[in-house]
Amino acid sequence: QAQLVESGGGLVQPGGSLRLSCTASGLSLDYYAIAWLRQAPGKEREGVSCISSTDGSTAYADSVKGRFTISRDNAKNTAYLQMNSLQPEDTAVYYCAAGRHNSCHPNDYAYWGQGTQVTVSS
Repeated sequence: QAQLVESGGGLVQPGGSLRLSCTASGLSLDYYAIAWLRQAPGKEREGVSCISSTDGSTAYADSVKGRFTISRDNAKNTAYLQMNSLQPEDTAVYYCAAGRHNSCHPNDYAYWGQGTQVTVSS
């Protein structure tokens, strides 16, 4: 059974860093774009970043540009989200999703992880 599993969330102080991982089992991420999304309490889910499976091109939400870096290691079937200079407004449940046809469009997300909580607080 194909699934994605996120890890690396936790509690961090403002200005701190975390690295999230998204590991796939039962499917090869070679053919999927990987997206990170987040949902804060009382807010709609929003896209954070996405990375192509072919040329490694990336995209970021304006709110995280310059602070977050998405990457992938197809040999490990894993994608990452390095988050630096974290702020309280980054507090949310973070999800990864695999986009079929190498697509970063939400309509093409074929698999989702269960989410990992990130809390930024002093």
